[in-house]
Amino acid sequence: MKMKKEFLIPFVGLKQGKHQFEFNVDKTFFDAFNFDEYNDVNVKVQLVLEKGSTMMELNFKHKGTVNVPCDVTNEDFDLPIKGKLRLIVKFGDEYNDDNDEILILPHGEYQVNVAQYIYEMIVLSVPTKRVHPGISKGTVGAGILHKLEELAPKEQHEEKEEEKTDPRWDGLKKLLTDNK
Repeated sequence: MKMKKEFLIPFVGLKQGKHQFEFNVDKTFFDAFNFDEYNDVNVKVQLVLEKGSTMMELNFKHKGTVNVPCDVTNEDFDLPIKGKLRLIVKFGDEYNDDNDEILILPHGEYQVNVAQYIYEMIVLSVPTKRVHPGISKGTVGAGILHKLEELAPKEQHEEKEEEKTDPRWDGLKKLLTDNK
């Protein structure tokens, strides 16, 4: 996977303290990960890097929309998402990202790639069941709903026609109801 340089943060030249970074994530970002579940992406990611003498703390926040198909109507819609992630970066003998909250970089490393963490943060903030907001409001005008109405069982008037009986038996039915 080839990632843009904008997601590489060189921390060697930074002073101790807080530093802010902003990223605009779009569909091409997810194409680099071969992830094609979203039709379109418009997410703004804010990263606050707090550099200390022996470690760093990365605080990610994101907010935006992903265009996904509705699981009920299959109509595309913009789903608003937001979330945050906290990551501690320490230094050790070798690279280790086994822990979700701690990243260990080898001594001598001068930059950190945050693309994977941004990718995971956004993907995990999208719900597994994606329902168009117009469904609960009753305002969605999807063609599939019209087709479902068209294919729905016919109304009760056809059953009432079947309930009509032979007029020769109507006189006998009167006798049954009159005796009660």
